Amino acid sequence: MLVFSHWIKRRLSTYLFSVLLGLVRVYLRAAFEPLLCRLRSRLGGLSLPGSSSLYRPHADFKTQNLSSPLHRGCTDILCCILFILALLGYFAVGIIAWSQGDPRKVIYPTDSRGQFCGQAGTPLEKKPLLFYFNILKCASPLVLLELQCPTTQLCVESCPDRHLTLVKAKIDIFLLFTFYTCLNCITNQKLSPPEILKEGLCPAMLMPSKAFTQRCLPALGTMKGGVVVVGNETTFDAGQGYNINATDVLEASKKSNVVIEARQVAMRIFEDYTHSWHWILLGVVIAMVVSLIFIVLLRYLAGIMVWVMIVLVILVLGYGIFHCYMEFASLKGEPGSDVTIRDLGLQTDFSVYLQIRQTWLAFMIILAIVEVVIILLLIFLRKKIMIAIALIKEASRAIGYVMSSLFYPLLTFALLAVVIAYWAITAVFLSTSNEQVYKVFNNSDCEYSRETCDPKTFNTSNISAQCPDAECLFAFYGGETLYHKYLILFQFYNVFLFFWCANFVTALGQVTLSGAFASYYWAFKKPDDIPAYPIFSSLGRALRYHTGSLAFGSLILSMVQVIRVILEYLDHKLKDAQNKCAKFLLSCMKCCFWCLEKCIKFLNRNAYIMIAIYGKSFCPSARDAFFLLMRNIVRVAVLDKVTDFLLFLGKLLIVGIVGIFSFFFFSGRIRTMEEAAPSLNYYWVPILTLVVASYLIAHGFFSVYAMCVDTLFLCFCEDLERNDGSSERPYFMSPELHEILSKTKKLEEDHDGKNSIDDFVVWAYNKLKISDGPAV
Repeated sequence: MLVFSHWIKRRLSTYLFSVLLGLVRVYLRAAFEPLLCRLRSRLGGLSLPGSSSLYRPHADFKTQNLSSPLHRGCTDILCCILFILALLGYFAVGIIAWSQGDPRKVIYPTDSRGQFCGQAGTPLEKKPLLFYFNILKCASPLVLLELQCPTTQLCVESCPDRHLTLVKAKIDIFLLFTFYTCLNCITNQKLSPPEILKEGLCPAMLMPSKAFTQRCLPALGTMKGGVVVVGNETTFDAGQGYNINATDVLEASKKSNVVIEARQVAMRIFEDYTHSWHWILLGVVIAMVVSLIFIVLLRYLAGIMVWVMIVLVILVLGYGIFHCYMEFASLKGEPGSDVTIRDLGLQTDFSVYLQIRQTWLAFMIILAIVEVVIILLLIFLRKKIMIAIALIKEASRAIGYVMSSLFYPLLTFALLAVVIAYWAITAVFLSTSNEQVYKVFNNSDCEYSRETCDPKTFNTSNISAQCPDAECLFAFYGGETLYHKYLILFQFYNVFLFFWCANFVTALGQVTLSGAFASYYWAFKKPDDIPAYPIFSSLGRALRYHTGSLAFGSLILSMVQVIRVILEYLDHKLKDAQNKCAKFLLSCMKCCFWCLEKCIKFLNRNAYIMIAIYGKSFCPSARDAFFLLMRNIVRVAVLDKVTDFLLFLGKLLIVGIVGIFSFFFFSGRIRTMEEAAPSLNYYWVPILTLVVASYLIAHGFFSVYAMCVDTLFLCFCEDLERNDGSSERPYFMSPELHEILSKTKKLEEDHDGKNSIDDFVVWAYNKLKISDGPAV
């Protein structure tokens, strides 16, 4: 078994090394092959070293049926096996996490014994609130280090509502057992108050408190003149022979809020979702309907809809600028409106920012810049936009023959929802699968401070003898077992497989759509030669033959994305570091990997199209697609990218429409629907959710058009290289597409720098003396 595992590791490492070497070779050849090819044509067909048939039309075109390739085989089998094994391991990690995890740890507050407050079916079911014995200890810097107040914490039914000391309560038994909050073990009435405090059985005092995120915090208030009070008093007896000021309690409460601030905001956001989820769902449905209507209209009225889309985007941005200016002007002279964003600081309630003029001024400037940039792009790209519109019309005809493609994004959304849900649930269970860890908390110097301890034996250990004021309290959830030591690896595996599965689902959608549209293009007689169910046929081919290739491409992309996540984590950790050189290097690495991710996404997308057409493995498909695009680089700029820009304007329009209406509705600015709008803590929560959701929905529907355009583009580039339009080798493209091609060819001939590039290539050739045999 050991020999077999060693052989597997060796074979896998060899395969990965060969793959990386092949990718390097592809990128190096991509940089010089076009220049060498042009040089060969200038020198009269001289054969150059390393040249191949990559830049020659395929000679066996007539023997291939590209509309429905029959001679396919399984590609990248090793990657397919690796992906299946990774999925099995992912399921195993999920099962382990679900068996070890406990989500109650993030739902219920936990007392000093690690018990959950308010959990149903437990003795603490009727005690949902957490009470701090000495809230003043929360002012310790230890709170920021351990995110835990160094004082005993107890689950209680209700928070104290009066001032009361242990000495007064000890005199009156009724007060002690009715109003005083002590541990359950306080049954010995012979103990004196100092002995009770020494044992840590009861707090020295109680003060009026209010429940806040299931925790009892002092009921702080402010009287006229800014005097801080607790209840109605500024000072009160601490129960140990001295008085406490209300300002001291305020400072402790602030430090305690550091621990629960994140949960407080999260709970408020969750509460907003519970109050507005049906409106958010309605907004999502509206975004889907608007996107679908827009796509259907684009199918029949492509030219008109594109110009309407451009005009509406400009008008929506113009209205946004006008609205920001009106809000900016209306706040002039209002008290507090001239406060700057820097002085205001970070606020969880975003409505506060809308009350200052600087916010609206910033929005107005941003929208104005976007408006000017879009108008300038439209002016400079006006000729290319006409060509791109013609290509969108051709894509509309293709979608008309493959109408089921418009509904394929729903399958992609469903699969991505499953992947995201599995990742999120596994992450929660993994993060809550730790055991209770107790640590020593103290106020004075102690060598055992913040070391782990056992609460059952703490009072009899030498720690309590050397550190009389030390306590063994619940700190956090962790563990020392083998599982807990490697828990971080499980979390990393969960993140990595999430990226891999999400990229695989996206790749599956791209291959499926490109296969369906390729079957349309390579059908000589439309629609007779198009398969009856192109989407289902393409999906079946992708899953049956090309799962390994899809897994390979998504694996490469996932590696880069995980590296980017690691760099972001390091950047977060080094945010307060003083080493400027390390920050600079980290920023450079983040920029480089961002660019690398974009390049890989572009290469993968076109490689998947070639896989759908020819049925080759990933590396040959990526190579062929890259070289094909390099040979048609001007057409890529004229057609593909300008078309992407127009489709992006369509997404922007849908997001803008949904965002504007959701803003007016949830902020209560539509008077006819003011009563229907829910009362929220942060009305930006549903607005931001709808904006993100509408963009994802619009992107899903417009991705069908984008994939159709990219597929048709690569197909007619291949068609041009294979055929010449004669009766023996006719074009598969439509006359309209051929007209688009003639326009782009004219632009290519007018492309600046052609002669200078040729001269540079010839000069470089003469300098390097490149040849097969004798030097030229």
